Amino acid sequence: MVVAVTTTERWELGGDLSVARIGYGAMKLTGWPRGERPDRDTSLGILRRAVELGVNHIDTSYYYARDGVSANELIREALHPYPDDLVIVTKVGALVEGADISLPAAEKTGLTPDNLRRGVEANLRSLGLDRMDVVNLRMGDLGAADTASLAGPLETLLALRDEGLIRHVGVSNISADEFAEARKIAPIACVQNLYNLSQRGDDPLVDACAEAGVAYVPFFPVGGFQPVTAEHLESVAARHDATTPQVALAWLLARSPGILLIPGTGSLAHLEENIAAGALELTAEDLAELG
Repeated sequence: MVVAVTTTERWELGGDLSVARIGYGAMKLTGWPRGERPDRDTSLGILRRAVELGVNHIDTSYYYARDGVSANELIREALHPYPDDLVIVTKVGALVEGADISLPAAEKTGLTPDNLRRGVEANLRSLGLDRMDVVNLRMGDLGAADTASLAGPLETLLALRDEGLIRHVGVSNISADEFAEARKIAPIACVQNLYNLSQRGDDPLVDACAEAGVAYVPFFPVGGFQPVTAEHLESVAARHDATTPQVALAWLLARSPGILLIPGTGSLAHLEENIAAGALELTAEDLAELG
């Protein structure tokens, strides 16, 4: 039985928020944007158990809501008043209501100043907070020819930070060039992009974040809607008497010291398995086999 977060490694998110490297992503508690979701009691139990096990970094968004079930409201019901060391990270931007992430830049309504403010305020209200620890600016489809500039939206979030509504700003779904641009505009606490054992297009950005002392937070760390696959993954897992998702998570922890994990799950058993991945020490042979 897992009794605590099994990696003692921590990261100073934004330079002043000490978080365990294994956190929790709340999206699957709502079944958003598709898929099954746990019942309410199970969801509340997962959140409380995560904190009991030492998780103090929870990733969420007011986007994560379906059929009257909201991740933020579940978090508030399960954990408020919040532990002093709990860090809650949210996102606003081009994913507004799940509708405009792939629209042309001029039509990304989630990136307008008014809607960015509404998004931050909606997160604060639903979570019962006066200030968000971190707000990630979620851009549009990565690599699309008609991408929105992040300069204006970042400046809006900086203004909200100056009002006291945000502590730190992060960015999500960005390229390496956009990361460099963002750092010229604002102090960036973290980057949240798609990255895992079988999807490594962000390798240069992972390294750039490590060099800059910026946390890299991969979403879909074990593949998301399609389980991660890689050559030798099953044989490495068998050698350690571990599951393949555990190996995928351990690989990420080994990949860079600045990687923070936020695996999501609607299962208490899987929550404990994910946290136990912190104790899995992959050998040089393992890492070589995984490539």
